[in-house]
Formats: sequence, C-alpha cells, structure tokens
Amino acid sequence: MNTVASLRRSLNLPQIVLYGLGNILGAGIYVLVGKVAGEAGYLAPVSFLLACLLAGITAFSFCELTARFPHSAGTAIYIEKGFQMPLFSVVVGLLVILTGVVSAATMARGFAGYLGVFVDLPPSIVISLLLGTLTALAIWGIGESVTVAAVITALEVLGLLLILWVTAPVLAEFPARQAELIPDPEWSIWSGIFGGAFLAFYAYVGFEDMVILSEEVKNTRRNMPIAILLALGIAAVIYVLIALNAVLTLSPEALQTSSAPLADVYQAATAQNPWLISMVSLIAVVNGALIQIIMGSRVSYGLAKQGLISPLFAKVNPHTQTPILATCVVSAVVLIGALWLPIETLARITSYLLLLLFSLVNLALIRIKRHDSVRLETFSVPLIVPILGFSSSTLFLALQTWTALMSPI
Repeated sequence: MNTVASLRRSLNLPQIVLYGLGNILGAGIYVLVGKVAGEAGYLAPVSFLLACLLAGITAFSFCELTARFPHSAGTAIYIEKGFQMPLFSVVVGLLVILTGVVSAATMARGFAGYLGVFVDLPPSIVISLLLGTLTALAIWGIGESVTVAAVITALEVLGLLLILWVTAPVLAEFPARQAELIPDPEWSIWSGIFGGAFLAFYAYVGFEDMVILSEEVKNTRRNMPIAILLALGIAAVIYVLIALNAVLTLSPEALQTSSAPLADVYQAATAQNPWLISMVSLIAVVNGALIQIIMGSRVSYGLAKQGLISPLFAKVNPHTQTPILATCVVSAVVLIGALWLPIETLARITSYLLLLLFSLVNLALIRIKRHDSVRLETFSVPLIVPILGFSSSTLFLALQTWTALMSPI
C-alpha cells in the first residue's frame, strides 16, 4: 500500500537552539551593525537592547502558541486558530513567506559585500551561485541542512567571540565616554535610537521562524519554547556587547559606510588583515540565508497541507523527505529580491512585515486565551503578555511609519 511521505521528526533541543541562534546571528549583526550605528550613532547598543525588548515580549507569545499548535505553518496556523478566518490565514502565511524571502535576499546581498574582501566579482553572479547552492542543500534533507547550520552556527559564535576578544581593550574607555553611550531624554536623540532599533529589530529575525520546524522536532511542546527563549537570550547579549565594542572601536560614520563592518572593526582593533573574520562573516550570512529558505518552504508546505494553498506545495519527495517544489519557488523569489533591492531597503521591509505579523500573532493569542482559559502544562503566559506584545509592536510600527512620512525625501 502506498503511503504519503511526511516530514521526519529528528531534531533535538540542542539542534533547534543552534538552528534558531544561527538564523538570528546570521541575519543581523554581521550585516547591519554599521547601518544601525548610522541611525543611532554611539547609542547603537541602546537600539539593539530596545529591539530585543520588543522582540522578547512577542517571543513569549510564540512559545505558548507553538506549545498549543505544533504545526509547520506556524504563524498562519496561529492566526487561523485565533481569528477563524481561513482566507486571512492564507494572507498572513504568504506574508510570513515574504518576510523570509526578503530576509534571505538581505543576507545574500550581505554575502556579496563580505566576499568583496577576497575577490572582486559582480554581485549578481555571486548571489546567483550562492542561492543555487543553498537551494540544493535545502532540498538534500532537513537533518543534513540543520546539521550544516549547527556547525556554521558554532563558527559564527566563535567569530563574534573573536571580535569581542580583540576589541576588549576599548572597554577601558567606557567610563570616560559614558556621555556618548548613555542617552539623554531629548526627542532628537531618541528619534535616532528608535530608527536604529527599527533596523536592529531585523537582527532578531529568526526566533519566530523556529516554530515552522515543529513537525520535525522531538517533544515539540516542551523543546520548542525552551529553544526560542535560549536562542533569543544568547543573541541579545552578544548583540549589545558587539555593538558597544564596535562604536568604541570605530566611529559611527565609518561603520555606516562599510560593506563589511565587523571586518573593519577587526582590522582597526588589530591592525591585521581581516581575512579570518571576513571568512566567518561569509559563512554566517550563508547560514542565515539557508535557514530563511528552509522557513519559507516549510510555511508553504504547512499552508498546502492545511488545504489553504495549492496541494502541489505539500508534496514531499520520498527520498529526501523535503518539499522540493516549495523550496525551489521560494529560492527563485529570493533571487529576484536580492538582485533588485539594496540591503538597507530589504532590512526595513522585513522589519515592517515582522512588526505587522507580531501584532497579529499577539492579537490572535489574546483571542485564543479569552475563549480557552485552560492553562497548558508545557508553556503558558499571562494574558498581559500578548496584550503588551500587541501594543508595543503596533505602537513601534506606527511610530516608525510616522517618522518615515515626516522625514524629508
């Protein structure tokens, strides 16, 4: 009798933590720390901290939702359960996929920037070859893909620890430079901090994508919430420290104009060729792009499995046990975005989409908890958590939109 191929439940807690951590780290700090410094100046660490607080509230909502509904479609399923509107769920699911696509395109352009340290090649060729390779790896198998991602994540962390090590002496300057690094209450200063936080928010992309592997994780209801909080917490500590050391080593102006900011920080701190950190940065960016491609394909698979989009996207290859068509379609759209838009624009689009999705997810959990007062044994949060998550995401989105509209063109 023929059986329908399904996803393989093979990932343990350490693997899923490394998966999420690799996605978060590769998405932001290697690529955007210079752009955040360009917005917030020496207060870039405050921007990263503010972005972490905003993301962290919603992370707790995701933890409860993944414990309630451990399905691959992730956010789309949460919206469907909260609003009972299948068509709305499809739209949200497509927005989730679009977020992953734009994020992967951002990282593909970041890869081209760091590769320029070694060889001068047209970005279009570099991006095309990179995405072709990542598509093949994503098709190969989830166990293999996540194992590769876990190894790369270890290298990413080592690279960031190397940056912290070589720039450690600049921390001695902190007492004398506190005035530059601690914000005043003036709105003009906080306007820059909020602008930097909006970009830095992109750097926390990743924890919300972890939930799409729910059908491939062992003991999902227990392991996934733990993994989300661990990955986000570790990333936040590293981000703030890296941002602090970066602005103490190089001026915000120098960081803003750099296409490989951490390579320049390393060179300024050591007076040595930054080939090592540039290589690690390349690997980190590759890791983040790979994970976003996996995310987009799994959400497509989850939507199709629920009957919300074409069943063709739910087809799983019996040999690789991966959704090949979904993976190829997602990768093709990533390629178009990476070749078309600049990196800062891609990051801003991702942040807008994420804040919108976070608002909807928190609102969905509010509705779910109001109609189902049963407290989960695995993970549950008070009602105030999604209320704060909805309020903060909506207000931050509105503030950034207003600031953008008021800014001169």
